[in-house]
Amino acid sequence: MSVTAGRAATTRASAPSAPRLVLAPTRDRTVLDGGWWPRSWDPATELPGLVLALSERHGRIRHIMLNIHAWDSRFRRLTVGPDVVRIGWFDTLDPAVLVATTGRDVQVDLLVVPPATPRAAAEWAMATAADPTNLRRAPDILASAPVGPQAAAATGSDAYAVWDNEGGSTASSATTSPYASTRSCTSASAR
Repeated sequence: MSVTAGRAATTRASAPSAPRLVLAPTRDRTVLDGGWWPRSWDPATELPGLVLALSERHGRIRHIMLNIHAWDSRFRRLTVGPDVVRIGWFDTLDPAVLVATTGRDVQVDLLVVPPATPRAAAEWAMATAADPTNLRRAPDILASAPVGPQAAAATGSDAYAVWDNEGGSTASSATTSPYASTRSCTSASAR
């Protein structure tokens, strides 16, 4: 497996780790196909395992779209086994969403749970995203993820760093949140 960075030489990536991923049981989705909780914001480390897991379920993955501001680095192509996956970086794609396209043009939309999210909140968010009855969008799921004592009961309702489509947090800085340590995502329009 290798990562191709722009016009730079191809470098070897380490063996992919098993992704923290929960997928909906069927494609009869209303909003999301599941949730993914990467361990870091390094796409070269995180994406190979995700691509392999998605390929097992949905067939060859040919394209992945990510928010340009949420990740540590950018490259245009990712080689996983015999396949080359094109990577697209978008300013307007919500940081809480990853869009994968299969070789059969099936779109797979995943909630991206920030790496620093506490385990209970992350697991709740991924399970909610994979629930076929879920009607909430990715930012709304992250905003309602339970923390502390509420996490065990999965009944949290406080507003936490909700990411808007321009890549910024809509939560006030006074709000204590499990997402407060996530990467700052400011858009070009906020300059």
